[in-house]
Amino acid sequence: MTTKPVELQAPDSDLRSCKALIIDANQTSRSILRSMLADLGLSGIIQASKMAEARRALETRAFDVVLCDYHFDDCGMTGSDLLDDLRRAQLLPYSTVFVMVTSEASYVKVAEAAESALDCYLLKPHTANALAQRLHLARHRKVVLGPIFEAIEAEDFETAAKLCLIRFKQRGEYWIYAARIGGELLLRLSRFDEARQLFQAIDQTRALPWARLGIARSQLDGGQPQPARNTLESLIADNPSFIDAYDVMGRAQLQTGQFEEALQTYKQAAEATPASIARLQKVGMLAFYLGQNDEATRTLERAASLGVSSKMFDFQSLVLLAQIRFDEKDPKGVQRCMSNIAHACEKMPDSGRLRRMHSLIHVLELMLQRQVGDVMHNVKTMVLDAQQPDFDFEAAGNVLSLLLRLRMNELQLPEADEWIDKIALRFCTSKASTDMLAMTVRQYQPYADMVQQAYKTILEMAEKALGHVRAGDPTAALKALVMHGAQTKNAKLLDLADMLLTRHRHDIADAEGMGDMLQDMRSKFCRFSTHVQLGASAGRDAGGLKLRA
Repeated sequence: MTTKPVELQAPDSDLRSCKALIIDANQTSRSILRSMLADLGLSGIIQASKMAEARRALETRAFDVVLCDYHFDDCGMTGSDLLDDLRRAQLLPYSTVFVMVTSEASYVKVAEAAESALDCYLLKPHTANALAQRLHLARHRKVVLGPIFEAIEAEDFETAAKLCLIRFKQRGEYWIYAARIGGELLLRLSRFDEARQLFQAIDQTRALPWARLGIARSQLDGGQPQPARNTLESLIADNPSFIDAYDVMGRAQLQTGQFEEALQTYKQAAEATPASIARLQKVGMLAFYLGQNDEATRTLERAASLGVSSKMFDFQSLVLLAQIRFDEKDPKGVQRCMSNIAHACEKMPDSGRLRRMHSLIHVLELMLQRQVGDVMHNVKTMVLDAQQPDFDFEAAGNVLSLLLRLRMNELQLPEADEWIDKIALRFCTSKASTDMLAMTVRQYQPYADMVQQAYKTILEMAEKALGHVRAGDPTAALKALVMHGAQTKNAKLLDLADMLLTRHRHDIADAEGMGDMLQDMRSKFCRFSTHVQLGASAGRDAGGLKLRA
């Protein structure tokens, strides 16, 4: 059956109702741009001379048009850096047109940045007609792709992906942009092979760095870290200034347990974009886990000073800084972290993640005050929370590092060994995750050994269960995996059980009932992150477009 082309309405090119933000350090340039926009009929024009002002404006208001200069000599940050951070923090709605204003010298970098955000750039010197043409074309593209964006906003990702693939196959207007959005949607839908094939088709037609990066991301998300690394190494060799590739390479190295290499990769990305809050935090967090406290302190403090009140700031940085200050016996430093996390909790009172962070830093405060009874009570409450479905890998590492610090400060917790064993049995799902958790308690070898032993236990459970399959009894194998999965809440065992059920469904007694029980557990304990991660995963993935909903 032939699919009819999608009917699209003509774009509304009227700019009179648009709200605009001008970001430029030069007052004369701002005045010129404001005059040009006013002549085009725009109203509600806001100006910002600094990056911090622009962030605040974008965090609190919606704009139809953003004009941003590329150069900001006073802060060491470029307009491209700002655009990247804004995309990561989801502060640019699809409807917003972002125009980068630059000189000829920065053309290549700016063109890449604008293209990756589905927007445009404007070369200096420019005329009012040139600006008007850019704005009308950008708004036209927004309208042409409007049905796709509307489906995304309605959380109908299947329909949005279908519309993207239709436009790609028919080579309709803006088919490259539609294909890129389609790739992101397929990744979100866990259709990794289809996403990889789409990015490969784009790469073969138009050799674009983001298309090759999309291939690597599809490989990585599809459980193929080594092929992803091969793709990334080739991409970085050909495009050494494509910083998003370093972010994805760092993630691939994390997932394969190459933590020192990942740190160096994140450092390269942070050095290339010194004002990127997200990249500074990646460096600081990994340095902390590797025991490089000087590096961790320097970069995490820098990230906090750049924007602790920004939506781009990850409060896991405060948890790590509080632990460093605790180790230094610096109560004022811990209190500063506590004040910031308490303020965040007031703004987001329903966040379980922030609540756990607040509890951890509060325990550090109590321990410095030697209020041992309160410490033990609070720690027991935190460990009980570790059995909740939304308790994730990050939270597991935080609790283990807290238990280590209490142990190193001579607080005897009789149940500490049992707590560590339970947490490790749940979150040791791979060698990389096991090594990362072991690193959090490396200062006390018995704890690190317990974490490693937990992973060996998980592997033994899996191997023994699969032995039933080799003996011709897949039902017994599934029952064993489900039983161990229920006991440990380990995602590796539950995922293995799901794979076994899929492959041997016709040979398993009561497959439907077992499947319902298994899916219930997987929805609880496999839905939240059980993999190695540095901070929250919210915001735009490196190299991708954030699909807002």
